[in-house]
Amino acid sequence: MKQLFKIFLLALIIFMIAIYTLTAWGFWSHQRINRMAVFALPPEMFGFYKYHIDYLTTHAVDPDKRRYAVEGEAACHFIDLDRYGKNPFDSIPQYWNDAVAKYTEDTLMAHGIVPWHIEKMMFRLTNAFKQKDFEKILKYSGDIGHYIGDAHVPLHCTQNYNGQLTNQHGIHGFWESRVPELIGEEYDFITGRCRYIKNPLKEAWRIVKDSYNAHDSVLDFERELSSKFPADRKYSYIQKGNVMMKVHSEEYAKAYDKMLNSMAERRMRESIILVASFWYTAWINSGQPDLGELSGKDFSEATIEQMKKEEIDWNNGTLKVKGHDE
Repeated sequence: MKQLFKIFLLALIIFMIAIYTLTAWGFWSHQRINRMAVFALPPEMFGFYKYHIDYLTTHAVDPDKRRYAVEGEAACHFIDLDRYGKNPFDSIPQYWNDAVAKYTEDTLMAHGIVPWHIEKMMFRLTNAFKQKDFEKILKYSGDIGHYIGDAHVPLHCTQNYNGQLTNQHGIHGFWESRVPELIGEEYDFITGRCRYIKNPLKEAWRIVKDSYNAHDSVLDFERELSSKFPADRKYSYIQKGNVMMKVHSEEYAKAYDKMLNSMAERRMRESIILVASFWYTAWINSGQPDLGELSGKDFSEATIEQMKKEEIDWNNGTLKVKGHDE
């Protein structure tokens, strides 16, 4: 019995570490991106989004929670561009049907589909605005904010996503979670007003191209820093729930952020303005419905109960989500 308990405890620790290291941007960053995006909206949208800012903040992490419960969800968060050759942007067709015809849908799903999924979420959000569907507007606004944030993460665009191919295990959580959580309160999140995006799919591809072009620096600079940083000061321990976790030290994180010229802050700032811009574009393309008619509304009791249940299931590790694509 004791042996079984030890095995269970070890599995739980591994699972918690996986959540920490493989969840894009980390919960803190995703929530901050969605929250600050509200303040980049024009007056016609600001009142509605500001009223529901707590929902948009809290539920910015819903897609990450679904990764472990919904088949196909994981592929929506990344794209391993280097699996398509040395010059991937010369190889991958931007349009989904053309890419499927060239590589098959199974291949695309295996290597990630985040730019195409952003376009799909944009279509859903636009329709929600057209229908003045209060609940879906908020749900899809929160979700598309998450995927846009993911697309801004350099390590979400390479098969070496956690440094596993270069003996840099854990760099994923280090860059996108540990660094922002330690330094993020010092970041400047005032981005200015959002803009209209003429071609959302083209913009999604521009985002992942910029991320891909930065992934070598993320890996190379950490390798360089690690080679000269005192080994006994590189790591520290923090408490995550009931689990004691080994993490990169604050001193090491700040040195790394300085080498990268605050790359995490810059990618978060662009995420914020782009999330607001996609929300704004969906609203414009839907005919600019009067969101004042929806102000003050709240979720139905059935939806609130469902959200409560999903949160309890997530905390208990038994989350099962159905109908997430509706």
